[in-house]
Amino acid sequence: MKTFINPKRDTWPEILKRPLFDVSDLYGNVQTILNEIKLSGDSALQKYTLQFDGIKLNSFLVIEKEIKEAENQVEDDLKEAISLASKNIEKFHSAQKQEFNKIETTPGVTCWQKAVPIEKVGLYIPGGTAPLFSTVLMLAIPAQIAGCKEIFLCTPPDKNGKIHPAILYAAKISGVTQIYKLGGVQAIGAMAFGSETIPKTDKIFGPGNQFVMAAKQLVSMNDVAVDMPAGPSEVLVVADETTNPAFVASDLLSQAEHGADSQVVLVANNIEVVEKVIREIETQLLQLPRKETAAKALSNSILIVQENIRDQIDLINEYAPEHLILSLKNYTEFSDNIINAGSVFLGELTPESAGDYASGTNHTLPTNGWARSYSGVNLDSFLKKITFQEITKEGLKNIGPAIEKMAAAEELEAHKNAVTLRLKNLD
Repeated sequence: MKTFINPKRDTWPEILKRPLFDVSDLYGNVQTILNEIKLSGDSALQKYTLQFDGIKLNSFLVIEKEIKEAENQVEDDLKEAISLASKNIEKFHSAQKQEFNKIETTPGVTCWQKAVPIEKVGLYIPGGTAPLFSTVLMLAIPAQIAGCKEIFLCTPPDKNGKIHPAILYAAKISGVTQIYKLGGVQAIGAMAFGSETIPKTDKIFGPGNQFVMAAKQLVSMNDVAVDMPAGPSEVLVVADETTNPAFVASDLLSQAEHGADSQVVLVANNIEVVEKVIREIETQLLQLPRKETAAKALSNSILIVQENIRDQIDLINEYAPEHLILSLKNYTEFSDNIINAGSVFLGELTPESAGDYASGTNHTLPTNGWARSYSGVNLDSFLKKITFQEITKEGLKNIGPAIEKMAAAEELEAHKNAVTLRLKNLD
């Protein structure tokens, strides 16, 4: 863990760099796999499932019998927890529905929008180091609320060709229409191109490792839309002398256990706070089953003492964290000045875990600084907005001359003529 005391602004970009890994061969290797999937379909999917997941599958589709078996394997208390989370996610995302009014921009010129669901969406759910069934809820429930007709889910099988029961159960209760045993690049390729047995989708959602992220970026250039650019998960916690250092340490560790490439950042107003948090991290780390993974992530962690509040705010907005936890006494005033963050957690009783699971907000968020320009997944992510316009005789007479002048100024004579002919016809 690296500690910086009141670093100067010109050093922030270097200090706040995300962990860098050698990806010199990544995109070329991923593109090779994608090309083979596009050309050979199911046979390529079978080949790479055997190579990467260690299982030969004759069929990728999860059948109803497997879903029923999974439902019986999920304990009742976990079902209750999933039910609570699902209700909150549904409530929060349903409230995002918009009403659109027809607007007369000029007498005789009426414009409006209509929200239309994306018909076929593909959800990628990681299942390697942790079975992220919570991500099923975060993606499938908004898709269902939006009205997507087909919701396909891909997730990697284990060595026995099975999918974690909680993932199948979450998929069942949240409206997924078909589930496939596919992971990694091969899952993204299947949803982007389609194959003999797997349908092509219109948009792909979901997190993943660097191979999955590279695949999403590559297919988004020509074949399918994706939710957002993303990278390893990250959190920034702001703490002061009023905070509980054990709480802060637990928040940092909960992020660190995601993966070795995760990044955690602490910003505090004095060194005593940092030292207390470090001691708590050392104590809590020893108790974690994933302590080795968390320890690797902590090697990329950054601890910053920044005494000036304005500097703290500016530093956060420059970093643009995926998750921002304000474990402060004056968190409301502080949060009013945040403009770059994926999701903000206010006060020491609001851990990131709440947003990850059950508060109702979405945990699929922009990372790697993309919070400067992207929102997290929300209801709009599953919708497209179509604009309509209707012009009467009065309306065309009102705006027609302006259109003619503008088209002529851009030297687009056919554009001008489309209006001129209509105006002459009205006369």
